[in-house]
Amino acid sequence: MTYKNFTVETDGDGVALITWDMPDKSMNVIDQSVMEELEAIVDHVAGEGTIKGAVITSGKKAFGAGADLTMLQKMLGEYQTGDRKDSESAAKGLFDRAWLLNGLYRKLETSGKPWVAAINGQALGGCLELALACHARVIVDDAAAKISLPEVKIGLFPGAGGTQRVPRLIHPQEALQFMLKGSSMLPAKAKGLGLVTEMVPADELISTAKKLIVDGLSAVQPWDQKGFKLPGGKVYSGAGFQLFPPANAIYRRETYDNYPGARAIMKCVYEGLLLPFDTALKVEARYFTEVLRTTEAAMMIRTLFVSLQELNKGARRPNSVGETSIRKIGVLGAGFMGAGIAYVSAKAGIDVVLIDRNQESADKGKAHSEALEDKAISQKRSTPEKKETALSHIAATDDYKQLSDVDMVIEAVFEDSAVKKTAIEQAEAHMPKDAIFASNTSTIPISDLAKFSKRPKQFIGVHFFSPVDRMMLTEVILGKKTGDQATAMALDYVRAIKKTPIVVNDTRGFYINRCVLRYMSEAYNMLIEGVPAAMIENGAKMAGMPVGPLALNDETAVDLSHKILHQTIKDLGESVVDMRHVALVDEMVEKHGRFGRKNAKGFYDYPEKPAKKHLWPGLKEMYPQQNPDAIDIQEIKDRFHAVIAIEAARCVAEGVVVDVREADVGSILGFGFAPFSGGAISYIDGIGTTAFVAMCKKLQKKYGDQFKPNKLLNEMAKSDEKFYERFDPDHRPEVKKAA
Repeated sequence: MTYKNFTVETDGDGVALITWDMPDKSMNVIDQSVMEELEAIVDHVAGEGTIKGAVITSGKKAFGAGADLTMLQKMLGEYQTGDRKDSESAAKGLFDRAWLLNGLYRKLETSGKPWVAAINGQALGGCLELALACHARVIVDDAAAKISLPEVKIGLFPGAGGTQRVPRLIHPQEALQFMLKGSSMLPAKAKGLGLVTEMVPADELISTAKKLIVDGLSAVQPWDQKGFKLPGGKVYSGAGFQLFPPANAIYRRETYDNYPGARAIMKCVYEGLLLPFDTALKVEARYFTEVLRTTEAAMMIRTLFVSLQELNKGARRPNSVGETSIRKIGVLGAGFMGAGIAYVSAKAGIDVVLIDRNQESADKGKAHSEALEDKAISQKRSTPEKKETALSHIAATDDYKQLSDVDMVIEAVFEDSAVKKTAIEQAEAHMPKDAIFASNTSTIPISDLAKFSKRPKQFIGVHFFSPVDRMMLTEVILGKKTGDQATAMALDYVRAIKKTPIVVNDTRGFYINRCVLRYMSEAYNMLIEGVPAAMIENGAKMAGMPVGPLALNDETAVDLSHKILHQTIKDLGESVVDMRHVALVDEMVEKHGRFGRKNAKGFYDYPEKPAKKHLWPGLKEMYPQQNPDAIDIQEIKDRFHAVIAIEAARCVAEGVVVDVREADVGSILGFGFAPFSGGAISYIDGIGTTAFVAMCKKLQKKYGDQFKPNKLLNEMAKSDEKFYERFDPDHRPEVKKAA
């Protein structure tokens, strides 16, 4: 029989080699056609008397990327738009479809023939679950062959037997950490724990897998054998009591129970280990169906999988410009930000001219890359050879003449218009006429800076986030005169350094910083009201923010907030800022010398290790403190969510953001806005525009006009209209969807 996605070859020993190689796909994924063909192959292997067993491997560099989430999204969409009068029947229909993969894997492992997974590269999600259903797993000894179950990161959980097989192969504590973190595991660790059977060189992968079958590999899984004992002991035992209560406490501490997928992992493992395996699989499938129906899963799949992929493919790139290759760039300013930009560019194989006011400062900037590589080597994420290659791409200098052959210049000098003006003029005096100039300014409008340029069509904003090597978002800002060529080249550069770009129109603070400043300014409001600082920080974390607003302000620098506030007053006057905030920041910086983490004194104190940072006790003396018992913690969470979401809605209404996908992806990758919500715009859609506006009006009455819904929100609330309906990226002419 001929298959579209697989080839099957049986050797003289009776071992069938099944090679999975989907046409027109860069990686194998599990879709309907794969499931149908794999089931036919399982039947063939089980029914053919001459076949002793089967080895399944990949014809691509990676073993597989998991389930096709667009298939799941479509399945959920059909459930949501179908006949919902009989909700029980609709839920059962969804369960039946969700069970298909789980049932297929169970059919494979009980087929009566041994199966071995030959894992030749990265194995993720449902593809790893396929390997776990095999009776043995052989993995190539290569750091690129990482395994992971990352479903929790997009609102789901391993629902094809993963929550049952992993804790039956390894200790439940290790299993829970593996699934709840969704992080990757190197082959050596997977072998050490027992998730894989053998680790071998690439040229021995298939032969080793086949030999396991020839040597008599059992076709019965350990959990199907009489007398099987769980690796961590029974749930109701001393070992179980030492594991599950603290594990649940840690789960609550880390997630604040915001993620239904993570909650389901805890339930599936705990309940499943109390039950026979087949019953446990049914429990897992029911929880998977339940999670799949949640708002959180729908929003996270859309934003963190579908939209993220589309933006990474160049959804917003102008069609009129052909692909450009970024060979060499200049970076102006070798401080922490400029040095970080130089590093990620060099890692991508791009030559960098790193310029600062003198050679010593430029060399110090290059040393930042060396330090990052040394750390990566110590953590086995890099090698001395890779370090040498990266550093060879960076030329540190104080000579602007070295910009004569660059494709692009990125300015990352001090956040001051006069300083940037000088840098622009010096660079343009030497850079090629067709090169583009990009400013990394965090707040100054690009159109204002472009006035200092002789070629505003080639002037654009490329806003990085700190630390550059770890933050995955880059904000591309279009000035009033920015041309398509500059936009295309900026996006090509961002993709080359493997960051996710969002494209926004020019305004003070752009999109991300407008939202972040609202987040931090609401914390200022709470401090002034006398809300204890600990409640502010903990309330923000309970709302799903990775870092409290005061800690975030310390990281971005309190003295930078001081500069931004006073620059804004200088540019636009006192009427556009809250003078209470100015007084707060002035006192922090001018009176107490608290600049943030950089001088170990901000809203937090930063003692030397091993002591941990702690909130500065002096905050209690700045404003009269409220009684914590009288403060509604849910209201604190609502305030943080609402003030950011309203700003995101303003940016959409003003045309700063023209693609709602970018508003959502940007809010999560840029500053960690409640990932379980799917982003700042999906947060509004998720609770409904009508309910959101009602909540905002209540908060406005109590706390001020920062919660006043704009005209767009009020209009949409009348019919509970959703942003993804009104501003559907698929049907807006000014928003190009990725192919």
